[in-house]
Amino acid sequence: MKIALVHDWLTGMRGGERVLEAFLALYPDADVLALVHVPGSVTAEIESRVRQVSWLSRLPGIKRYYRTLLPFFPSAARSLDLSGYDLVISLSHAAAKNVIVKNKTGLPNARHVCYCFTPMRYIWDQVESYLGKARFFFWPFISALRRWDVRGAKRVDNFVAISKFVAARIKLFYGQQATVVYPPAQVHRIMSASSPVVFPAHRPFIYAGALVPYKRADLVVAAFNQLGLPLVIVGCGSEEKKLRRMALDNVRFISSISDRDMVGMLRTCRALVFPGVEDFGLIPVEAMACGRPVIANSRGGVGESVVGARIGEPVVRSKHTGVFIPRDANDGTSEVENLVAAVRFFVQNEESFSSATCKERAQMFDERSFERSWRDFCVSIGIPSRSLGVTAINSSINSSINSVNNSVINSGTNKKSPNQKNVRVTQAEFRS
Repeated sequence: MKIALVHDWLTGMRGGERVLEAFLALYPDADVLALVHVPGSVTAEIESRVRQVSWLSRLPGIKRYYRTLLPFFPSAARSLDLSGYDLVISLSHAAAKNVIVKNKTGLPNARHVCYCFTPMRYIWDQVESYLGKARFFFWPFISALRRWDVRGAKRVDNFVAISKFVAARIKLFYGQQATVVYPPAQVHRIMSASSPVVFPAHRPFIYAGALVPYKRADLVVAAFNQLGLPLVIVGCGSEEKKLRRMALDNVRFISSISDRDMVGMLRTCRALVFPGVEDFGLIPVEAMACGRPVIANSRGGVGESVVGARIGEPVVRSKHTGVFIPRDANDGTSEVENLVAAVRFFVQNEESFSSATCKERAQMFDERSFERSWRDFCVSIGIPSRSLGVTAINSSINSSINSVNNSVINSGTNKKSPNQKNVRVTQAEFRS
């Protein structure tokens, strides 16, 4: 069976590229195709499997401006030739799922499974975050892209979502059902890696992730300005200058960090603060793998991985792995005040959280759980199990345990895995 893994763009090692590595472990003979590929920007394992890219990759300096070429994504997706493959798996948060899987007679020649990180944010539910007031000027263009995106979604044979939250949005925007297979966090690598003690004198709270509007790092800085507690912001992005200007002396910034040092920071921090609405959120799982609780928004995928206590309820040591930030109420409290309240509740109950409970929860989202859930999904739709590398994930885990690389983290006993679920959702469930 000849298999193609189609990725939106290969321009750095982020969460999606980590998932691509996991698929390459499952399908060691698969080819990788991408709309944009910047050579040298991803691991050697991925680089060695790239077989085809769209015409966008031939544009000079494409890494600097590829995100601005949204109008050309349809053409780029059409330019990828998939006529020789039996199985196409698109790993998509933008246009990869919109590839055309047909042979020269115009008939479908392969099954197309989309492992969907999210419907395209820029044209659906986060248009305002990305375009601001300019969205009114671009609305005819956005409407056209939405029609194109829905047509592409209808050509997908099977959707797989990274969370129930994403499955709900696939249903809402595309009218398609999706099976949920949670993405693999590198739990075993994290739990087995040696790391330095980064905070020997004091233990701050940590925010880690891209500094972009929808991640809501601004809420974290504003809340800790009020609290006066030590905070470390790890990440970079378009909001960094703004956040540095608003931060007080108790807030420290680290723009880039190795995986090894990030693990050390997570192991020795008080808690990870993660207020954004995430499609899944690998970093909260990585924090739990380090034995640390998570203060997070219950809406989105993080609400599926973190078992959060709510303000005012008892913290159960054998159950809870964090605190959920209260949702907006009608009592006049602001988002910042809600986050402040969640942090204070955590501080009051800090000794009630168990490192062992956090680690146990993280293992439910590890590489082996992903492999089992993906295999079950393949069997359910009739894809032969022999197409999967039998010892792929075990080999990948052993390799990653023995080698912790220096790339930048951008986001990171088995019980019954929650990784695979068939989800049917309504618009009301998505908006709740």
